[in-house]
Amino acid sequence: MSQETIFDQVQEVLDKLRPFLLRDGGDCELVDVEDGIVKLRLLGACGTCPSSTITLKAGIERALFEEVPGVVEVEQVF
Repeated sequence: MSQETIFDQVQEVLDKLRPFLLRDGGDCELVDVEDGIVKLRLLGACGTCPSSTITLKAGIERALFEEVPGVVEVEQVF
């Protein structure tokens, strides 16, 4: 599967999750997908929230593992 296809699939999943993040005053930006590693930047309230690591790993990462073949890790970038 091409990098571009994985990037587009990741973006689709993030678009589905975005309303939940926005409801809490946050958001996320897809920075890159490289060798199955999704690089995200947490924005707004998510960027400073003490629970952001849990949101990233338990929420976003799990959804991406389930819906996008080839994703091996989600990494937060600043």
